Amino acid sequence: MAVHETDVTRVHDLNQDLLSQTEPTDAPGKPRSRPGVVAAAVYEDGQRIRDIEIQEAHNWRGRDKAVVWIGLHEPDEALLREVQAEFGLHELAIEDAGHAHQRPKLEIYGEAIFVVARTAHMGGDEIVFGETHLFVGRGYVVSVRHGPSTSYNQVRQRCEASPAALAHGENYILYSILDFIVDNYMPVVEGIHAEVEELEERVLRDRLDKKDIERLYFLRRSLLRLRNAVVPLVDVCRRHEHLDLPGMDATLHALFRDVTDHVRRVQEDIDTLREVLAFTFEASLMIGQSEQTEISRKLASWAAILAVPTAIAGIYGMNFDEMPELKFRYGYFLILAVIVVTCSLLYRMFRRARWL
Repeated sequence: MAVHETDVTRVHDLNQDLLSQTEPTDAPGKPRSRPGVVAAAVYEDGQRIRDIEIQEAHNWRGRDKAVVWIGLHEPDEALLREVQAEFGLHELAIEDAGHAHQRPKLEIYGEAIFVVARTAHMGGDEIVFGETHLFVGRGYVVSVRHGPSTSYNQVRQRCEASPAALAHGENYILYSILDFIVDNYMPVVEGIHAEVEELEERVLRDRLDKKDIERLYFLRRSLLRLRNAVVPLVDVCRRHEHLDLPGMDATLHALFRDVTDHVRRVQEDIDTLREVLAFTFEASLMIGQSEQTEISRKLASWAAILAVPTAIAGIYGMNFDEMPELKFRYGYFLILAVIVVTCSLLYRMFRRARWL
């Protein structure tokens, strides 16, 4: 997005005025929108006070029962450095937040924690992955989204609709975001489950064609990527459930335990679907091999039946003058009878063996 020079000057002047204030103002009004900043607001005792600029955050985070919640989407380095200066974030965590494709994890930096989680949702017929980095410390939560991840406006609205729960502060916000991420895994798993069931039915009803095999392989690969995103999150949630993290409210342990259970259920569903896809692929191979074996048996049976008249005709087609059967009046009809009887016996034998 392009920003005019006059707008930059105005924002700069406004930021200087805000920085010169020693106490935050409660005057209403929404700050000017800024690239990379989705939302920035301050809450006190569970109630939304007002939207703020990034430079105002340090004036609020020290207040009792106040928490600053900032949401960023693919911020540039300058914005991340600005946030780092406001909250005193660790340099290594800022470096990770500036680059996507991090493994889901939880790291502790002094009195703050840094959480990385992978998001997922269905985009057409494939899984689209995003990434969220969360900085959580006393009096603040900063979420940094990368990629096509779902906006957390729903989480913010849900929290604001429950001031009593939001009064627990930054840890409740962290729980709400993690719970939202895990809940979004379920539609993905359910969508793949429906497609897997369809493939199962098709295997038993018809043979899978090349397109179906390619789709089956694609689903297994997508489930593997989803599993790699989900499994590390189990440990992240379990640490919130059992460890005394900095500033963790003991009353929220049950909520994080619930998120852990949901993540484990998603993991189990993913493992089950991957096994079903493997069995479906093996069943398709076995059915194909069975059909090939049946065709081979039929061809072998008919070849054995046709070998009898071929052999007899070959013997009597050698054009020898001295052959005992040549002078026999009914020799031709006798040979035809032998051929018919022999072929009939072979046919009945192969039918009993279910080769024909």
